[in-house]
Amino acid sequence: MAFGPERLAAALSALEPGWQSSGFCVAFSGGLDSSVLLHALAALRTGNSGLRIRAVHVDHGLQLDAAAWADACAGFCRSLGVELVVLRLGLEPVAGESVEAEARDARYAAITGMLTPAEWLLTAHHRDDQMETVLIQLMRGAGVAGLAAMPACARLGPGWHGRPLLDVDRAELAAYAQQAELSWISDPTNSTPRFDRGWLRNQVLPQLRTRWPRAAATVSRSARHLAEAARLLAALAESDAKGLLDKGRLAIDGLRRLPQDRQANLLRWWIREQGLGAPSAARFESILDDLMEARADAAPLVRWESGELRRYRDRLYAMQPLPEPPAGALRFDPALPAGIELGGGLGRLGLVASDHGGLDPDLARELVLRFRIGGETLRPHAARPRKRLKQLCQEAGIVPWMRERLPLLFAGSRLAAVGDLWIDAELAVAPGKPAVKPVWSGRPELF
Repeated sequence: MAFGPERLAAALSALEPGWQSSGFCVAFSGGLDSSVLLHALAALRTGNSGLRIRAVHVDHGLQLDAAAWADACAGFCRSLGVELVVLRLGLEPVAGESVEAEARDARYAAITGMLTPAEWLLTAHHRDDQMETVLIQLMRGAGVAGLAAMPACARLGPGWHGRPLLDVDRAELAAYAQQAELSWISDPTNSTPRFDRGWLRNQVLPQLRTRWPRAAATVSRSARHLAEAARLLAALAESDAKGLLDKGRLAIDGLRRLPQDRQANLLRWWIREQGLGAPSAARFESILDDLMEARADAAPLVRWESGELRRYRDRLYAMQPLPEPPAGALRFDPALPAGIELGGGLGRLGLVASDHGGLDPDLARELVLRFRIGGETLRPHAARPRKRLKQLCQEAGIVPWMRERLPLLFAGSRLAAVGDLWIDAELAVAPGKPAVKPVWSGRPELF
């Protein structure tokens, strides 16, 4: 069957059985592929009054003709009676980084932010795109998950990301565009050999198709097989993880009891489950060697661009890369209703009135906020001796990398409070008297 609205309807049914009453947002570049997708989708509104359609065009700020392209997209959408949202990003490429990757990440982040709950973002990736993705991933040494390439359906923010054209060749889309007399934008960067996809598209794929005319369909079939294998590996990892996970932390002892290949499979799955990008092969080897085999009292760290893994008390922790703790002292203003922004993803620290103990309100006006430099002491209970902050953190089980990120409130040279964890008993106001208590909102995991 040639591509058209009926074939698109069948693909949408596979993604969402109730598509006739769903909301769709088409990622609309103005090129041939997305023009065909939007045009065919708009044709489906006849007889489907509950179908909601809009389009989004992203101006990355990287092309001189970007304004003219946005105007052309607006005109096309007006002709279809489709609402268009234009997002302008103003990207500035960073030397040494992939412009393609930077633009893609920024584009999806911006679009995700505008999706409504349960709305579908539809992109016009087709079978030829899938073949390009598989070949690029192959050249990068990707594993099963990477070679599975682009899924037809995935969660995206509050909604979903659908690719209904993955079983359609670009030649079929071109035939549809010609028959419908569509006009579209030609982006020269899609063909430039500077980028991997452009080089493949112009130098490699024509020769592959000469030898194997059905190459795109064959590679796409392989990608589906690999996607099935990836799902099976994920299911195995989820099974292996039972009893080894506690609040997202992974137990070293249980991990060691698995065969080495299942250790690696579980680690890869766990890192993805934490929302982190995959580390390189070298970094992954460091996880297996440095973190798994480190001494129990060591605090090893493996860091890569999108994440880091740490170990504490025979548990592995996966997280976004932690910035350095803020330096210097800050005058703490207890009058600020929302408290003071700590920076570095540490949340905010404020003071609230309390009748159940806390700090003297007059003392609170003189407080200064800073972070650990070492040697700080505090007396958390009147009946117990003063202790070093390091000892208090160890006894409480606070992970070592958060100890230097604890916000400390000082009255002169004396430590008065540690976040909302401890107040110095010698400076505390007895219950029943007017007082203020620290409240640490948005604080990261400490234990």
